[in-house]
Amino acid sequence: MYEQQRTIPILRSILFVPTIVERFVTRAPETGADIICLDVEDSVPPAEKAKARAAAAEAIDGMPRSGYATFVRVNGLHTGLLEDDLLAVVRPGLDGIVLSKAHTAETVRRADHYLTILERQQGMETGTVSIIPLVESAAGILNSREISAASPRLVGLSLGAEDLAVDMGLQRSEEAREIEWPRAQLATAAAAADLAAIDTPEPDYTDMEHLERDSSYARSLGFRGKYCIHPGQVEVVNRVFSPTEQEIAEARDVVRLMDKEGIAKGRAAIPVNGKMIDTPIYWQAKRLLRWAEAAGISTQE
Repeated sequence: MYEQQRTIPILRSILFVPTIVERFVTRAPETGADIICLDVEDSVPPAEKAKARAAAAEAIDGMPRSGYATFVRVNGLHTGLLEDDLLAVVRPGLDGIVLSKAHTAETVRRADHYLTILERQQGMETGTVSIIPLVESAAGILNSREISAASPRLVGLSLGAEDLAVDMGLQRSEEAREIEWPRAQLATAAAAADLAAIDTPEPDYTDMEHLERDSSYARSLGFRGKYCIHPGQVEVVNRVFSPTEQEIAEARDVVRLMDKEGIAKGRAAIPVNGKMIDTPIYWQAKRLLRWAEAAGISTQE
């Protein structure tokens, strides 16, 4: 798709909230996260799964409906728990699911099929519930292109590095060199399908400097958001995955000069301050301005 036609979903921060901890659920809407993701998967022990489903359903019914989207991270298809998870949480007020252990496109298609049936039963419009697959295995990384095209419900494609490390026997490091290729592969697949690439969460929720560095690197690869496991991470993640004032100012100048000195005069490229501004740079600048506006950031001088 041509750059000028693409859209940027605003999915900067997705905050996992352990559904079985009531005070965390109550405080979640105040965190500023773009998505509150009620978790019935990894943060819930096996004996508490039924309780977590009920708590998630109650939260969907009772949470304020302003300023964020409400998702649920459900258990993977292979666990035998996905069907019960969806039966409990698909209801008016649910905006989407994070589909754990999405190793194949068929897994996504199965979840799509379930959602279609449950939406009809709930009197919801078909397609109301979005899907963000969580790719957490070597097979999933290799299948990421097919996964990203598996359903029109998809709004993002996301990476789970901790489970990937277990699957591949990787040794996780602070520099994260071991996941550079999986990150690039997933971000490329997401971009090809016009989806937002969502980066893996940072387990150390106390080191904000490292979180900022890691998030900035992910953004440089094309990621447009990151999972958060603690409310304290949200502000940093939202800031990193938003255009800066300098980026906005530079993009404004590129668009203004190209419109005035380029397009208006029948030229596809113009020199500015020793650099050549051509069509791809122009469309990239326009896209950044749309991204900023969608994130609620003024692009006016």
